[in-house]
Amino acid sequence: MRSLNIAATGMAAQQLNVDVISNNIANMTTTGFKRARPEFQDLLYQSQRHGGAASSETGTTVPAGVDVGLGVKTAAVYRVLEQGPLVGTENDLDLAIQGEGYFVVELPSGELGYTRSGNLQLSPEGQLVTADGYPVSPGITVPGNAIEVAINPEGGVSARIPGQVELQELGQLELASFVNEVGLEPLGNNLLAETAASGPAMIGTPGSDGFGTVLQHYLENSNVNPVAEITSLITAQRAYELNSRVITATDSMMGTVTQLRG
Repeated sequence: MRSLNIAATGMAAQQLNVDVISNNIANMTTTGFKRARPEFQDLLYQSQRHGGAASSETGTTVPAGVDVGLGVKTAAVYRVLEQGPLVGTENDLDLAIQGEGYFVVELPSGELGYTRSGNLQLSPEGQLVTADGYPVSPGITVPGNAIEVAINPEGGVSARIPGQVELQELGQLELASFVNEVGLEPLGNNLLAETAASGPAMIGTPGSDGFGTVLQHYLENSNVNPVAEITSLITAQRAYELNSRVITATDSMMGTVTQLRG
């Protein structure tokens, strides 16, 4: 009976749905996290009677065919890119991006990674780095005697040095944008990687065309909505149960057939 395999694909799809939802909920407080949403597609159909086929020698045709679906499959898991809420902090090195763009990070492999998480820190050499110690590109070094770091909305980084009236300019932060942001590959540790699907990174300064601005003393929270996720979880659980009932009903029908043969 096809219904066994069909229901099995439905259960597998809802299991993946629950996996995605649980990952969203687990990252409710992850800085810069973007919630994911699975998309499903129906599988191939077995055609038992073609619609439009001739039904008689007088030219009549079948108005509707008989096509039996074979279940469901996962098409993609999309990241929802809406802006997360901004939360104020007291840290000079906490940055949030308002609008489009990603901070550029130099990975240990020599490749570039991209992140919305702006909770930056200083390395022992005074360089701006991520929580994992990866340098922010382009490299910016803060003098050890700096008493304050100022970062303007356009990404200009300056420091207040004792004995100097004017702020000392240290460098310029850059942002990256992509034609297809959902095509970026998640690497974990709040990092994303460029892929053929995302297109090449376009680098620009904050506030320029196509790029958001940088807000100092703020962090972008996860855009996960707990109420919506719990609702989706209940829906996925009910769909899983319904598919399991189909398997139970099919098993009962097969048992009936077996008894008839006996």
